[in-house]
Amino acid sequence: MALQQFTNLNFEDIKASIKDYLRQNSNFSDMDFEGSNLSVIVNLLAYNSYTTAYNTNAIVNETFIDSATLRENVVSLARNIGYVPRSRRAARTTVSYNISGISSTTTSIIFQPGLVASGSVSNTNYLFSIPEKVTGTSLNGVANGVIEVFQGQFLESRFVVDDSLPNQRYVLPNNGIDTSTIRVKIKENNASTSSEEYKLVDNIIGITSTSNIYLIQETTDEKYEILFGDGIFGKKLSSGNVIDISYIKTEGKNGNGVNRLGFTGIIQDQDGIEETQTEVIFRPQFASQNGDDIEDLRSVRYYAPRLFSSQHRAVTASDYEAIIPTVYPNIESISAFGGEELTPPKYGRVFIAAKPKNGSFLSNFTKKQILTSLKNYSVAGIVPELIDLKFLYVEIDSYVYFNANFVGDVNNLRSDVISSMNLFASGTELNKFGGRFKYSKVLSLIDRVSDSITSNITTIRIRRNLIAVLNVFSQYEICFDNTFHRNQDSYNIKSTGFTVSGVSGTVYFSDQFTSGDKGKLFLFQIDSDSSVKILSSSFGSVDYKKGEVIIDTVNITSTVLSDNVIEIQAIPQSNDVLARKELYLQFDVSNSNFTMKEDPISSGANTSGTRYDPQSSYSNGAKVRGAIITSNSSGSNLVGYVNGQPYYGPFHTHPSTGVKMVGAFHTTTPHDTIYDTREESLGISVSRSPIDSSSSPMSSSTSTSSSSSSSSGYGY
Repeated sequence: MALQQFTNLNFEDIKASIKDYLRQNSNFSDMDFEGSNLSVIVNLLAYNSYTTAYNTNAIVNETFIDSATLRENVVSLARNIGYVPRSRRAARTTVSYNISGISSTTTSIIFQPGLVASGSVSNTNYLFSIPEKVTGTSLNGVANGVIEVFQGQFLESRFVVDDSLPNQRYVLPNNGIDTSTIRVKIKENNASTSSEEYKLVDNIIGITSTSNIYLIQETTDEKYEILFGDGIFGKKLSSGNVIDISYIKTEGKNGNGVNRLGFTGIIQDQDGIEETQTEVIFRPQFASQNGDDIEDLRSVRYYAPRLFSSQHRAVTASDYEAIIPTVYPNIESISAFGGEELTPPKYGRVFIAAKPKNGSFLSNFTKKQILTSLKNYSVAGIVPELIDLKFLYVEIDSYVYFNANFVGDVNNLRSDVISSMNLFASGTELNKFGGRFKYSKVLSLIDRVSDSITSNITTIRIRRNLIAVLNVFSQYEICFDNTFHRNQDSYNIKSTGFTVSGVSGTVYFSDQFTSGDKGKLFLFQIDSDSSVKILSSSFGSVDYKKGEVIIDTVNITSTVLSDNVIEIQAIPQSNDVLARKELYLQFDVSNSNFTMKEDPISSGANTSGTRYDPQSSYSNGAKVRGAIITSNSSGSNLVGYVNGQPYYGPFHTHPSTGVKMVGAFHTTTPHDTIYDTREESLGISVSRSPIDSSSSPMSSSTSTSSSSSSSSGYGY
């Protein structure tokens, strides 16, 4: 009787299947007795089947680019569809040089290819080289100019073509090569004094039988092989030809950040004679940057099939996403979308947002370079347009409950929570276009920080930063592309303070629900008694469904925050936040709040739960974001905190309780209490010291609490 189960890969399951088969034959009766001869044979058969099945499964996985784990296999599969993974990239900088002491007869100075400078960062020394000759002008014994240098060691390899070797290969012996620095020259033979330079191509389109071209492919151990033409596509090399290849071996991203360089190269005059009496000063115009490691397997798996599908032409948005990293490797994340997705639609356009690996925005020069390169791929009727990315920030307010019996230092526990969030914030799920903030994962990560954490109540908000154009009448459109949570009591949208022409003092704006998915913005100030004074009821509009805020024409003259920034926050309808189109998602831990609260039920201090203080999951909080600055305050002196926000303005002391309150004078109208700390202003209990292990929980459960002070803080 044949075995029925062929899918088991587990050793014990395989052994059980063999035993089931043997039971069909009465001649075998002792396979269930461990230590018997037949049991040993069964174990041997199961082990052999297990290893065979495992190896077969592993081999099959290595034949598909999505499941392959070995780099050489992923690279080989990518090679089949014409994709060459990006090599390691050398950090580079532009250096201003000043050379004195040059011979009076010298009219030109020459930097020969090779080592030219050295510098250090983090107590590690790095070499800088140039891949080809650079020529400058000398006048009256002095030369000035600029030169681009690359971090790494300049190396050379030589091969001689031998037709007697049918499978001759030209593999560069070093790994860590920046392929963009490779230079290939061919001499007729060893005796030749002249050479021809060959150019790198990434496809054979337009290549003739006489084209001086070469191609590159990655081999094992992150090394590279140089390929030449066959006489049909590209010029074929002849026996005896000498191949001289130079390149820079680099440390990749480790070389970033060098901002001081010392000259260590050789300078020659126009006749090739070395200048030995010179003094050379190198001044980097910026710290070395754009160094990067070799393209990782995740990136290869993603881009290889997409570049293949583009067929070296850019038609769809995904084509542009695949092609741009090949023409400009310094791309960390990219998003492309068609103009037909916009409202109103812009047909015939593809909008591209890209974040470089070093920095947040592409320079105008880089944008022009990319668009020029795209002309080789773009088709008629489609116009690519590079736009700046827009950051979408996610912030959280987390109230973390803990069992005081298991906590030695609450501050250390809070630090551990923040460290966990920082680690999550730096992960691959965020920090990209199309990134997604997963709410349930954040809650789980907080709970798993320590066994002492019993639960957490976490709310989220999203933020965009508006860069105001000062002293100019302007309109602003701020898109979050996430549906807003709509509270009909208003103040769903909150801003930091700013000033406008014609109004004295700091102003803010918020929203008021009108009907359907729409709302309107209103401009207001905070009076000295913390009441709201509306200055304009038609400051702009809100589309809650689209997640869009539009500010009507206004002349903003200054902002409370530096760099002309007005922070705008909203509460999303979904706790899972998605970055769409040109939005680049980041989790802003530094602007998030983490408040530790003792769980008296878990600690045994209050098992009945009568003193348990749960935090609201729906609190709308203060009416503004950031500091509360009243209409008659300069905002220079911090008085305290009101509803979790810093308060600047007039205050008085309550005649009975002695607490500080908003307003210059005490009135019978409800007004806010001013607290010394943010936690107190939110009505958060002060955590007690952990219970001594020698005392009983019940006898040591008394805790100091300020829960009697509500977050509203109204007084009379």
